[in-house]
Amino acid sequence: MMANEALRRHRNSQRWTQTQVAEHVCAQVQAATGRDPELDANWVSRLERGAITWPSGDYRAALCAVFQVACEEELGLYPKGSAAPDEKPAEGTPSDDVRSLAADTELSARLARHAAETNVNALVLEQFDADVERLARDFVSRPLPLLIPEIRTARGAVFRLLEGRQHPSQTRHLYVVAGWLSGLAAHVSLDLGDRSAAATHARTVVQCAEISEHSSLRAWARSFQSLAAYWAGDYRRAGDLAQAGHSEGRGPGAGTIKARLLSLEARARAAEGDDRSALRVLALAHEARSTAGPDELPGVFSFPEAKQWAYAGTTLLAVGGDEQTRHAIGASNRAVELYHAGPEGDRSPGDLQAAHLDLATAYLASGQVERAGAKLSEVFTAEVFTASISIRLRNLAALLGSEPYRGAQSAVDLRAHIHEVTVRPALASNPTEPR
Repeated sequence: MMANEALRRHRNSQRWTQTQVAEHVCAQVQAATGRDPELDANWVSRLERGAITWPSGDYRAALCAVFQVACEEELGLYPKGSAAPDEKPAEGTPSDDVRSLAADTELSARLARHAAETNVNALVLEQFDADVERLARDFVSRPLPLLIPEIRTARGAVFRLLEGRQHPSQTRHLYVVAGWLSGLAAHVSLDLGDRSAAATHARTVVQCAEISEHSSLRAWARSFQSLAAYWAGDYRRAGDLAQAGHSEGRGPGAGTIKARLLSLEARARAAEGDDRSALRVLALAHEARSTAGPDELPGVFSFPEAKQWAYAGTTLLAVGGDEQTRHAIGASNRAVELYHAGPEGDRSPGDLQAAHLDLATAYLASGQVERAGAKLSEVFTAEVFTASISIRLRNLAALLGSEPYRGAQSAVDLRAHIHEVTVRPALASNPTEPR
């Protein structure tokens, strides 16, 4: 046994007692591993006397950090069975080859221990999946103020876990969960009219999808970005983003995402004025519906048939003309019927409002002001609206203020009522995906 002069020199250079060294090492190990080791001056004394030449990996790393050295040998720490460079091996001491093998073995053991460490397990991931599914379903019909804290809490829990250590497959799983939760946060922001925040959340979804290599999440992210661009009035970008997502919306588990992307593109092309492309893509959306499988998640992340008919109504209305306006009325009425026929928990008040507004606009285009007013009355019963519904109402008010409706008293009354309800804050008591 040979005294560890190197360690003693480093301690003396810091003017630390053995007790202080032990305290610093304990603090370093606790910070790195979460464990609370019990070391005292006697442990440091044994190290300096050479009674301990090769402490465990966590303690060696802690000692190096405490004394700020690059390698363990600077502290006089040598593998078990080895001698210091200036110490002559005693008779019967293992050869250099044997000592090298022992050190290599210790490295493998350290890697195995590192790889086995994780801060999650199957039950934790299963609970996160269940929470995401519940929140996605509730988002369609549950009051938004009740959901915001739950979404924020779940996101915070996932983000904290990702800062720790998991197996690679568990890390990918957590990033998928983080992506879907960030998607819910994006919807919240867009419903409240905060496009900047929605864009930030959407970029996080894209990042999570890239890291986890999750094609459905990546495709959904593109669909949301297209949606946000549409409500910002950038129809060309909205169509291009939806088109870019087509390649992601394929393969097993893709569900209805292709129909969603095509419907988004069709609506954007129509708003842009490219009627031919709009009608062509709309037909492709209906074809995609016929071959769609089940969605990975329900609620706001799914694309039910009722929602597809609502998109079709908006698209046909934007194309315009007597024939397409009649088709738009049929599509919007079909959307309303399907929403009313579905389970109450899956019924989206916001989607119903959007369909009624399309019908009101279509009736106006057909010169039927009274029927338009009847549809608007079903929208006016809501206390508050999403930002997108408010935009629709203001667009309809502008239409009522143009010829040939400008002088009609019924049109004047409807415009006044629209102005009254659209001055309210854009906070959805029953939010859904902005239409």
